[in-house]
This record gives sequence, structure tokens and C-alpha cells, in this order.
Amino acid sequence: MFEIPSDLNPALVGLAWLRGRWEGTGYRQWPGEEKTSYAIQIDFADNGGDYLHYLSQSFEVDAERRPVKALAMETGFWRPLADGTVDVMMCSPDGFAEIWFGNLQPGRVDLITDAVARTKDAPVAYTAGRRLYGLVEGKLMFSFDRATDEHELQPHVWATLERR
Repeated sequence: MFEIPSDLNPALVGLAWLRGRWEGTGYRQWPGEEKTSYAIQIDFADNGGDYLHYLSQSFEVDAERRPVKALAMETGFWRPLADGTVDVMMCSPDGFAEIWFGNLQPGRVDLITDAVARTKDAPVAYTAGRRLYGLVEGKLMFSFDRATDEHELQPHVWATLERR
């Protein structure tokens, strides 16, 4: 499936399975909105430091599941810690900045928000989240549950991605 590069920072060994580009499709759903499919691309890159750079982009798709319109983008940094946990910082152009923490397991990362900050014109009153990234039969499974001022924590987006 993948090899751990000999020059990889030792702090990143627990996240090595995430490195690279992942592409796939999934679904978005929220109360009052129709369930829709989308395409997603996630990149995890390192530069020798003790963190991964994260970049995620999602797109509305046509009937043939080809990207036709940008939906969302977020970027950030994943920092594995010596105790088997990970700190993640993310932000998006929609006006959200998030601090996540979670546990690392072989081929799995479970994250919950520690803090969500949003600008006064952010399109959603997003207040908390939970994410799961898991390696299943060589594919990256991703889910994001979200809470807002009006809705308790519930599934929002999920996808299956393949390494490219």
C-alpha cells in the first residue's frame, strides 16, 4: 500500500499512512437541505518538520460525478504528540478557525473540536464538530459531524477517497 520514507520525521510515523493525495466522492446533508453528492480532494504533505500540512477541497459534481463548482476549502496543520494524540488546526475562507484534538490508532484518527471560532459573517453558526479519518481496504474513509446554534451534533459530510 505505502512505504514509510526513510527520511520521514520520526514524529510523523503514526500519520505516515495519510501522506499524499486522496481523491473521491461522498455526500453532504443537513436539516432543511437536500442530500447531495460531491467530489473531494485531500492532500497531506510534509516538509521534514514534525507536522503534516493539510489541504482539502470539495466540489459540486454533475450527473457523471465530474467537478463543476467549488464548494469548500480548508487548510491546516496536523501535529502528532508523543502520547499518541494529535492536535489539528484548520481554517477555511468561509470564516471558520478550528482547533481539534484526538487519538491516533493504526490507520485511524478520531478528532473532536476543542474550539471553533467564526467571523461575524460566517455562513453557518457552526459550534462544534467530530471527524473520523480511517484507512479501510486501502481507501480513506472520512466523516464530519457538525453542531450549530440550531442543531445538535449530527452527520454532515462523508466520503470515500482513493490514494492518487
